[in-house]
Amino acid sequence: MLKVNLLEKHYQNVTAVNGLSFEVSPGEIFALLGPNGAGKSSLVKMLVGFTQPDSGSILLSDSSESYTSIPSHLLGYLPEDRGLYPEKTVKQNLEFFATLQGVSKSDFEERCAYWLDKFSLTSRVDEQLKALSKGNQQKVQLISAVLHQPKWVILDEPFSGLDPINQELVVQFLAELKQQGMTVILSAHQMAMVEKLADRVLLLNQGSAVIYGDLEDILLAKQAAVIHVRYTPDQPLGPLDNLNGQYTVELIKANQLLITLQKDQTLNELLPLLSEIGNVVELKNQSQTLHTIYLNAVASHNSESSNSAVLDEGKS
Repeated sequence: MLKVNLLEKHYQNVTAVNGLSFEVSPGEIFALLGPNGAGKSSLVKMLVGFTQPDSGSILLSDSSESYTSIPSHLLGYLPEDRGLYPEKTVKQNLEFFATLQGVSKSDFEERCAYWLDKFSLTSRVDEQLKALSKGNQQKVQLISAVLHQPKWVILDEPFSGLDPINQELVVQFLAELKQQGMTVILSAHQMAMVEKLADRVLLLNQGSAVIYGDLEDILLAKQAAVIHVRYTPDQPLGPLDNLNGQYTVELIKANQLLITLQKDQTLNELLPLLSEIGNVVELKNQSQTLHTIYLNAVASHNSESSNSAVLDEGKS
């Protein structure tokens, strides 16, 4: 079990992590979400011991041992800044990282062959890494993180640079890590991928926890109404200013909108505004996704933070 309690990290005048508390249970896929600058990287650096918290605590319990960060012998890590050697072959890269983690020659050969086959890279094993596409290099990096069969795996943007087919391969990869008993902390921006995988979610914004809990519970609890609006094709839409001021609006195609209604908002109030924009040809209610929950939660938190800042200025 990993327990984080009231964790804080400051850089000069910036609070990167602000009183953060959460738990990660063994064997789960835990999604760490948030916009750029939300504090995810600062948190991960403390979890793996690269930096120390200014206050608060990290406690990892493993069998009879306790740690204040995830130690290297228990950790598989895909960092934000990738670290492979382009002049070396695929196998040389993997062998180097396996050796660093004390993997025996026989275990390396078996595990290397297994994962290369899973990622359709067996035929590329003796090629220099620089000859591979960025997507295939990413897959080699993922393999290097798990050859020593760590108990804890932290992956920073594992879907980055991958096409949809290879993203699905990574989904299968992560599901298999969980099946093998590894605990995965996953930092990603691809909400559809996260929704397929995650057991629990922590959404950060401005260093603070905005949403935290079981993904299934979050999806049920945050069921605001989401309206899919389709307008007459090939006719430009009018300004969205009135909508943007009151609703969460996403333009998904040139003539289609997704609009989220909060509990105090009604469709009767929305309809006249929709007609001002163009000729509505279809309205559909659809289930709220993690993507829309993410957008709404971040927007709401930003608004609350702005209002608090204004109030604080007024008091001073």
